[in-house]
Amino acid sequence: MTLGAGPSLHPGDWPSRAVLKFPPDAAPPPIANPWTGESTFANPFPIPQDIFQAALSYKVPLAIASVYAVTVTYFNWYNRQHGNKAWRIAKTRPFFVFVVFHNVFLAVYSAITCVAMILCLKHSFPHYTEANAVVGTIDALCKIHGPRGLGDAVTYQTDANTWTSLNSNITVGPAGLPDTTDVGRMWNEGLAFWGWWFYLSKFYEVLDTAIILAKGKRSTTLQKYHHAGAMLSMWAGMRFMSPPIWMFVLVNSGIHAMMYTYYTVSAFRIRVPNVVKRTLTTLQITQFLVGTTFAAMHLFISYTVPVAVAYKVAEKVAPQLNTSTIASAITSATDSATLALPTATGVAVAFLRKLIYRAAGDEGLAENIPVPGSPLPVHQQQHVVAGHADPHHPVQNFFRHHDTVERVVYRTEYQTVPCIDTSGQAFAVYLNIIYLTPLTLLFMRFFFKSYLRRTNPNAKHQSKHAISKAAHDASHGVEREIESLGQAAEDGISSAVKRSKDALRGRKVNANGNAKDERHGSMSPANKKFLDNVNKKVSQRLQELDEGAEATVKKAKEMAKNVVGKAEETKENVEGQYQEGKEKAKQESQKANDSAKQEVKKDSGNVKEEQSGSRPGTPLTPQSKKAKQRANKKAREQSEKSEEQLDNEWVQKPEREAEPKDLNNTLEKRDGKGLF
Repeated sequence: MTLGAGPSLHPGDWPSRAVLKFPPDAAPPPIANPWTGESTFANPFPIPQDIFQAALSYKVPLAIASVYAVTVTYFNWYNRQHGNKAWRIAKTRPFFVFVVFHNVFLAVYSAITCVAMILCLKHSFPHYTEANAVVGTIDALCKIHGPRGLGDAVTYQTDANTWTSLNSNITVGPAGLPDTTDVGRMWNEGLAFWGWWFYLSKFYEVLDTAIILAKGKRSTTLQKYHHAGAMLSMWAGMRFMSPPIWMFVLVNSGIHAMMYTYYTVSAFRIRVPNVVKRTLTTLQITQFLVGTTFAAMHLFISYTVPVAVAYKVAEKVAPQLNTSTIASAITSATDSATLALPTATGVAVAFLRKLIYRAAGDEGLAENIPVPGSPLPVHQQQHVVAGHADPHHPVQNFFRHHDTVERVVYRTEYQTVPCIDTSGQAFAVYLNIIYLTPLTLLFMRFFFKSYLRRTNPNAKHQSKHAISKAAHDASHGVEREIESLGQAAEDGISSAVKRSKDALRGRKVNANGNAKDERHGSMSPANKKFLDNVNKKVSQRLQELDEGAEATVKKAKEMAKNVVGKAEETKENVEGQYQEGKEKAKQESQKANDSAKQEVKKDSGNVKEEQSGSRPGTPLTPQSKKAKQRANKKAREQSEKSEEQLDNEWVQKPEREAEPKDLNNTLEKRDGKGLF
């Protein structure tokens, strides 16, 4: 408690241990939106208190978020195993209609919620022209219950387990809760109603992921992280009525209004510039940065508010004080004040007003009337009622030497209050920080790397372009980093599914989810199983034949030798036939050549006879040319035919009379049965 000239802000104060304990206190329970019987934009209709509280049970978001994360990870793996093909339902007309309706509904709903939160802030913030507007704005952001006004908020006192206000003139409702008729604070101005429905919308938004999976696409890890984290963050903020939750509702609904509008346009296959998609992604990651910083600030801010503090003072009173006596005292005081008006009008009027309130018995109001020119009006007047009399003052002379009584006087002082009041509010803040910090750190890491890579210390006027590009690269870097974790999770799901299937089938698996390879020497389990089956059949066959292993092996060897001998004889016969055919082919070829030469000589003789009657150098007649061509052609044909016959006609391998067979086929020929 201080005696300052006005309220002040104290950033950087550390939170107390009481608000940082874990698990947080369950009190106070969440309060449903106020309902006075009149529908307004801030509170269109009442939400029953039991339904309001049941939806904010910790089991609801925890169960849904866990099932959502595991299910999406599994279906990502499923789509990858099936080549990322679209499901059959995704190709139907009803599915397209549902997608359009879903996107339009969320775009309109998000826009309405954003407008509602803007009006909520407008009705809660003081006007910038008001006195102490800065501290008043901090008070409006930190205290969300009670009537509007600096120091008039209703807060929950953990020690006393009650709702109270620092202003004694502010009262709570009949049930000990903040009055539903209070106006000017965010909870009653729309945060209770629109924040609760926005919390429930986080569960409906998982249909975004269902649509993506049905199309055969992969839901990004960033999307899964965002949806699951948003459920828990909104739950904590609304369950413990934490002040920063309005920021999440306002910013997230605004971005979603733009995002679902983009999805609606894309559903109709209308091309949207890539810069729009990049901008939306950057805005989503930017809200993480802003949200983390804003939420964390609430833990380290405190400020002072004016508080009317009661004090007891002693006064002299007459033994038999009646109305006429008071009236005469007031008349005398009024006359004295009137005489002093020409010289000190402000002081005299203030003193007169104090005197009248005291005479009426309202000491608190009299004490709070300021005296012009005095920085501490209460202290200036305190010595008067305490018995330090002015010998020339008529009222003080009247009370001199009379009885002493105690009266209560009020003095305005400034009390420091923290922005966060309960451990539940603090829990909601650092849960949001835990949720957003990994994304924030990844973004800053990639941002600085990209920015430093793009900037040149010697270049000027490039910072704006570099920052824009660095932010874009950082957003993609965050997606890639988170995506790698998602891939690892999907691989883990895949291994778990395989391990479960193998366990149901009775197969042993190792730590990696693969079938355990219990090798027997150099053989694998599959080969060992095959060999055992072979041995089993062999044993059964030997028992049927009533032959020992040695006799069977001996007969098998003898049969094998016979087969090999026949194969060798066949080979020798084939080689002999080949040589014989080759010799015959050569002889036929020689005969054909000799015959061709004789015909050529004969044709040449005819040609010479024809040329004998002509002069030397005379060209051959057409008949002679044809005869010569026929002779050459016939010689070539005979030569080619001889070679072809040598390779094809005479050198063909005769069919083998007895080819080597395997042991099983040989035994089959022997007695009509095989070993296996």
